[in-house]
Amino acid sequence: MTIIRFTNVNDLREAIFHAPLEQYVLVQLDNREIELDPHCIHRFTEIASEIDSTLTYSYFRERNEDGTLMLHPVNDYQPGSVRDDFDFGPLVLLNAADVLSATEDFTREESDMLDGGWYALRLRITIGKMMAMIPEYLYTATRVDYRKSGEKQHDYVDPKNREYQLQMEKALTDHLRQIDGLVIPGAASVDYDAEEFPVEASVVIPVKNRARTVMDAVNSALNQKCDFSFNVIVVDNDSTDGTRELLEAVKDPRLVLIKVGAEENLGIGGCWNRALLSDRCGRFAVQLDSDDLYNSEDVLKTIVNKFRAGNFGMVVGSYMMVDFNGNPIPPGLISHDEWTDTNGPNNALRINGFGAPRAFFTLVARRFLFPNVSYGEDYAMALRISREYSIGRIYEPLYLCRRWEGNSDAALSIEKTNANNSYKDCLRSIELMARVRQNMQNRPLPSLPLPDFGALMDQGRDADDSWSEEDEDDFDDFDGDDTDLPF
Repeated sequence: MTIIRFTNVNDLREAIFHAPLEQYVLVQLDNREIELDPHCIHRFTEIASEIDSTLTYSYFRERNEDGTLMLHPVNDYQPGSVRDDFDFGPLVLLNAADVLSATEDFTREESDMLDGGWYALRLRITIGKMMAMIPEYLYTATRVDYRKSGEKQHDYVDPKNREYQLQMEKALTDHLRQIDGLVIPGAASVDYDAEEFPVEASVVIPVKNRARTVMDAVNSALNQKCDFSFNVIVVDNDSTDGTRELLEAVKDPRLVLIKVGAEENLGIGGCWNRALLSDRCGRFAVQLDSDDLYNSEDVLKTIVNKFRAGNFGMVVGSYMMVDFNGNPIPPGLISHDEWTDTNGPNNALRINGFGAPRAFFTLVARRFLFPNVSYGEDYAMALRISREYSIGRIYEPLYLCRRWEGNSDAALSIEKTNANNSYKDCLRSIELMARVRQNMQNRPLPSLPLPDFGALMDQGRDADDSWSEEDEDDFDDFDGDDTDLPF
């Protein structure tokens, strides 16, 4: 079996047409050098044939520049694995007939997309089809990206990739329309003054062992200049490095310290829930991480004004990437321009985050609550809110996101990166299926004509319009006892 180097969908179709008549084609997705294990193709085709898989892929090894090998496991594909950067590895086995069927109406525009139409193709061929991920290392590829996880985290919002992002958004939107997963933004309304709150806004800072940075964050929050009342709720998650003692020493009455014990087993999401459910929580709960800073004294006012000017369940700002000392670093401003009021909630299923700082109308956040995890908890909440409520966006920078060696996502292993991605794919799967179900329930049932009961009765009679002896026997057999019925 010859490996076909994928360039675009039209070329792939031509290669299939001119290849020997086989059920499957082996497709390489990038330019890396690949060394197949002796029985790689046999294993791919065997498993694909056993379960009639439309797309089959596997674990692989990466060869470093010094010749050493690094194992590269990959994730199982879930219904919500619709992000455009899903890692299949550089080699996939495709069902040739499925590819041809899925691309019959592919336009030249789709084939000319910056990724050659690969994203649109794999979304199409996976609808209603079986996929197979083989957790075996079946080939070796040269390693080409040596960056740490934190350095790759924002590739998808790099301004130079803007045209690519727009193309991927269109592909996903078409896919969601096909599977009835599109939502209409802002279907639900909010009443900000439905209940009384102790303050208008609360800055929420979950923290664990951040003695080096937590006071920078706290002071950034307490220094906000507002024409409304606010407080700062810090949820200390059993810190043991002196963080709690620093917080206890703060005399400002606006600081609310919630002390969490180890026995409560809380992640970041659980800490957020403690703040939201506190009787000290304000009408709007605004996020600040324990190692980051607001970039001015007007951030809180800007966010609350945005809420009050619209009908939002959530407001999201923009941030600057900086080093520990506050100096800008690439990629600089993260404004999530891919968000639009008309399609943002749908496009959110494709990307890994909503932006920062995040702020929530407390009554809405209390309705859903955060999952008790320390990764993806904010993404889960934002996805759920966006299904029903409008999300207000502020595209000017409000926040300084500091990158330093203490960041929890600065240098993740491939296994940890996979675990994080798998969890967010799970969140997308749940949200996507909920949206499809919601759309089905909200769609009115078609009006069907009533059956002609007279004609149905006539079907049980003989041509002479009299009961047959067989009919009479069947009627006599029914004595009102349910046990005589065949169901």
